[in-house]
Amino acid sequence: MRLHRLTVTAFGPFGGTQTVDFDELSTAGLFLLHGPTGAGKTSVLDAVCYALYGSVPGARQGGGQGATLRSDHAAPATRTEVALELTVDGRRLEVTRQPPWERPKKRGTGTTLDKAQTWLREYDATAAAWKDLSRSHQEIGEEVTQLLGMSREQFCQVVLLPQGDFARFLRADAEARGKLLGRLFDTRRFADVEKRLAERRRATEAQVREGDAALLADAHRMQQAAGDAMELPDLDPGEPGLAEAVLGAAAVARSTAREQLTVADCTLTAAESARAAAGHVLDDVRELARLQRRFAEARERMTRLEEGAEAYREAQARMERARKAERVAPALDLRESADAEHRRAAAAEARARALLPESFTDAGAAGLATAARRAAEELGGLDSARRAERRLVELLDERAGLDREERADADVLREAEEWLDGWEETSAGLQARVDSAQQAASLAEQLAVRRDPARQRLAAARRRDRLTQDTDEAVVRARDAQERMLRAKQHWLDLKEQRLTGIAAELAAHLTDGEPCAVCGATEHPAPARKVAGHVDREAEEHALAAYQRADEQRTADERRLGDVREALAAATAEAGDTPTGQLSDEVEELEEQYEQARRGAAELHSARERLRQAGHEQERRVAARQEAAVRTAARVGHRERLDRERAGLEEELDRARGTLDSVAARAAQLERRAALLTDAADTARAAEDTAQRLKDADARLADAAFRAGFETPQAAADALLDDAVHRELQRRLDAWQTEEATARAVLAEADTAAAARQRPADLESAERAASAADRRTRDAASAQDAAARRCAELDRLSARATASVHRLAPLREEYDRVARMAGLTAGTSADNERRMRLESYVLAARLEQVAAAATVRLRRMSSGRYTLVHSDDRTGRGRSGLGLHVVDAWTGRERDTATLSGGETFFASLALALGLADVVTDEAGGVRLDTLFIDEGFGSLDDQTLDEVLDVLDSLRERDRSVGIVSHVADLRRRIHAQLEVVKGRSGSVLRQRGIQGGL
Repeated sequence: MRLHRLTVTAFGPFGGTQTVDFDELSTAGLFLLHGPTGAGKTSVLDAVCYALYGSVPGARQGGGQGATLRSDHAAPATRTEVALELTVDGRRLEVTRQPPWERPKKRGTGTTLDKAQTWLREYDATAAAWKDLSRSHQEIGEEVTQLLGMSREQFCQVVLLPQGDFARFLRADAEARGKLLGRLFDTRRFADVEKRLAERRRATEAQVREGDAALLADAHRMQQAAGDAMELPDLDPGEPGLAEAVLGAAAVARSTAREQLTVADCTLTAAESARAAAGHVLDDVRELARLQRRFAEARERMTRLEEGAEAYREAQARMERARKAERVAPALDLRESADAEHRRAAAAEARARALLPESFTDAGAAGLATAARRAAEELGGLDSARRAERRLVELLDERAGLDREERADADVLREAEEWLDGWEETSAGLQARVDSAQQAASLAEQLAVRRDPARQRLAAARRRDRLTQDTDEAVVRARDAQERMLRAKQHWLDLKEQRLTGIAAELAAHLTDGEPCAVCGATEHPAPARKVAGHVDREAEEHALAAYQRADEQRTADERRLGDVREALAAATAEAGDTPTGQLSDEVEELEEQYEQARRGAAELHSARERLRQAGHEQERRVAARQEAAVRTAARVGHRERLDRERAGLEEELDRARGTLDSVAARAAQLERRAALLTDAADTARAAEDTAQRLKDADARLADAAFRAGFETPQAAADALLDDAVHRELQRRLDAWQTEEATARAVLAEADTAAAARQRPADLESAERAASAADRRTRDAASAQDAAARRCAELDRLSARATASVHRLAPLREEYDRVARMAGLTAGTSADNERRMRLESYVLAARLEQVAAAATVRLRRMSSGRYTLVHSDDRTGRGRSGLGLHVVDAWTGRERDTATLSGGETFFASLALALGLADVVTDEAGGVRLDTLFIDEGFGSLDDQTLDEVLDVLDSLRERDRSVGIVSHVADLRRRIHAQLEVVKGRSGSVLRQRGIQGGL
């Protein structure tokens, strides 16, 4: 990798655009990058790193790219940009990066955020032009990392050699060295191997323990099933011999359980035989007891039947009388029905006669029927009178309607005459209003054309007056903002000058005894600068700068507003002219008043035309209505005379038909009610006579039926009758007595029952006790046999599962042993690892050994053959070994720790180590050639002779066309190295100068 050109804009301390031509600097091989403290030497290296990787080294990256990389000296409109041109693997590339930027808004005030941008271009030698490769941050980052073969951390250690970091590396312990080497050589894969083996060991161990726990659980289940016949081994999950002990105990338990099952089978067979014999004896005793109990119950029933024989005979006699009375029952029912019917007919007759006049009290059915016929005939003669009465009502209504029509037509004639008398005057007035409205509409159109231009001119005049006042105010504000900006800028420049004057005291505040100075590299600080009264720190300067920027932004905003107001004033003046606003306002008001009056007059045009049209329609309607009313009046005269004649005839006929009542309808209602009452009374009288005759016939038939059935009176037959419920109950009692007598006689006649009654009483209780005891012994034996069988089956099942579990765990246990040995070996905890060195430490120790060998080549030359760096894998105390680093002193022949080197010795030892590390990392990265290197600070701690030797070593790096840049502020180096890149700081930011390109050492 060779750098050609670096261009920075608004980056770090560089407020403008600065360019570094590395091709010119590389012609001398060795060049010096120098400048006063705080000028920005390291910022040049930061720019190279940012161009390649999009970030700067270490802590200088800060909280965000845009906030920490942008120069405080840059103009607000200038964007931060870094462009680097380089050659990698034969390809000439250009990388350009722009961090996020808060730029001023193009319109209005304030700022807006622009996103970061990145470009990657490649030079095409054939076409002699640059071609774009990518604009993606991710793609460009991956491409650069792949081409260089190094991460940002490796690049900063290999190309930008920070001597302070390697000095700390020399004095660090093994753990700190391991962290740095791990980042440089990316040994995470070996740490991942250690972690993976540890995880596999824990996983397999957990699986083995889980399997042993399951095996012990099965063993406990077998112990519970076997009772006291099995003893468990006193072992925990994971301990050796657990499987064999469990399987042996299970075999003993199974054998014991089978012996117990054989004994239980024999006991159950004997108990079942005894239970069968006791069951036969119990059945015989139960049968004898049943027969004896049956004979005794039959004897007892016969005794009860003999005692109730008299009641049985009385029930038989009652049943016989009831059967005879049943032959008289139809005549009884007929007589009761006839009597009830006669009572109902007599009551109806009495109710009907109560509604008749007293003159009909003694009349018979025939007399009542005759009177009803006479009333009906008289009612039929009133039909003609009813029709006449209805017609009279209609005539009266029609006559009243004619009177109403006559009054309405009179009103119509009067209103029509009155309205038509004023028609000529009304028509002339409406036509005059239409003409006036048409003239007003024409005037309104003419005024509307003149009104809008006048109003626009008045509005422009008012804007002109307002903007004139705004312009005066904007001029005052712009002048005040300019003065405030100048005062804020002067105050900021004064504070910045004071801070630069006292910057030494600010740097001295961070010095620590024994730690190297960030400027000169010395570890002793005999007279650090002190802060004086009124010292200006960075915070005060930043506050002043922020105040100046705010004042400048306000000034710009006020000037922009002043220009906008002036432009608006010119436009308003051109439109309004020089006429005063008051005069224009009066003209517009007069024009508006005239237009409003004309518009109101024109608005009446439509309504005036409509009223004229409606008045014409109304005149036509009034004339037609007058003519129609006259025709209707003439027609009503003849109609009224006809109605009066018909009314007189109807009233004479009705006077004859009404009689003494008010109306024909009242007379008809009277006759209808009388005819209905007489007809009802005649019907009920005939019904009463008929029912009386039927009752008499029923009494004669009932007396004859009772005599024929053997009863002295009909009442005696009625008393002998039984209702259905009593009859069924009496018959049931007779049937039950007969059935019980027959059943008892049959039982007493049975031979086996009589024989059993002659024997001694059966002892059923003793037989049942004997059978129950035999059954209980059988159940106990069956339970014991079932428990023994289930115990054998459960032990066989659990033993088979335990055996399968042991066979399944065997390969897993072998894997656990193998993984545990490997994990202990890689973690440095195994006894086989004598030095207790982890795998990652072992790999890093090999790398450190390569670095030490490469560094020794240059260290011997820098130290005139005195010192040699060697790697040590000895253990320190009880810790682990592998990353020790010692220096061998050829003058004393002794090996000692690198922490014992002096300040100057530490510098060239760390420089040799850095160069050696660069060689090893370069080889690790695939042999990418590094043609440009930078060495940062530390030369101030060397004497003249050592400095010459160190520079000789650095000069030897040019042998393969490699250029080396030394970053230092040591004055002696400016005399020794003529090719220089100087950083010059100033009030407006730092600048870069190249000189002495053709010189040498």
